Amino acid sequence: MADAPGIHPTAIVDPRAELGADVRVGPYSVIGPEVRVGRDAKIGAHVVLEGRVTLGARCRIGHGAIIGGEPQDLKFKARLPVGVAIGEETSIREYVTVHHATHEGHDTTIGARCLVMASSHVAHDCVIGDEVIIINYAGLTGHVVVEDRATVGGHVGVHPFVRIGTYAYVGGCSKVTQDVPPFMIADGLPARALSVNVIGMRRGGVEAASRRQVRDAFRLLYRSGLAPATAIARIKTELGGDPMVAKLVAFVEGSKRGIVPGGRTAKSGRDDAESEERVW
Repeated sequence: MADAPGIHPTAIVDPRAELGADVRVGPYSVIGPEVRVGRDAKIGAHVVLEGRVTLGARCRIGHGAIIGGEPQDLKFKARLPVGVAIGEETSIREYVTVHHATHEGHDTTIGARCLVMASSHVAHDCVIGDEVIIINYAGLTGHVVVEDRATVGGHVGVHPFVRIGTYAYVGGCSKVTQDVPPFMIADGLPARALSVNVIGMRRGGVEAASRRQVRDAFRLLYRSGLAPATAIARIKTELGGDPMVAKLVAFVEGSKRGIVPGGRTAKSGRDDAESEERVW
């Protein structure tokens, strides 16, 4: 296997590993027997793929990344049939670590077309959706869920079992101990919801009418002074017909850790939910 075209002669590839067509493997990388790599994937130098790892087609794995390692969990029992699954066209940059799951039937998963930047960590049992961006040095602890098109800023620390909703944006160096609802911009120590990620929604193709409805829902949830349950009841009554608002409502109602509280920007003392031009 190590003599195949595209595989550097110093790489160690177990003959039982399954590599698709046109896969390239860089110098000194190690690929274990239970690894499956989709076609046209590129694996850099000094990469380790160990255990049950599945990479989708056209993935890019940066130098020094370690994927499939044992979790940092004292309760973990070795030899469980668990692993890591990464979707197609996802880029895992240099020195990222992704640990395999701890519960049978539930792999650590990263979706398609994601970007996990250098030196970030995705811990055991995390579930990352499609088109997610995780910026340098972010740390996702065990059982974290990050939904489609969300962004996690650099040096962010995320508490176990936290959920980050679709299109949410978590600012750099934040400490996230509660769920971040969909479409929200959250920032701080601890993180607080500051505004609506209207720019991200627009870039993702969410229609203007839905963006306005989400901004109205934000004001009810975070600026009305109502308790979350009461605010959600009003949102369902007044705005619940919009599909994006329905996502927000379902997320909040399903939260087990509670949602991040509201906050205001340091400069203005006001939220920026009304701004369609805020860039994040």
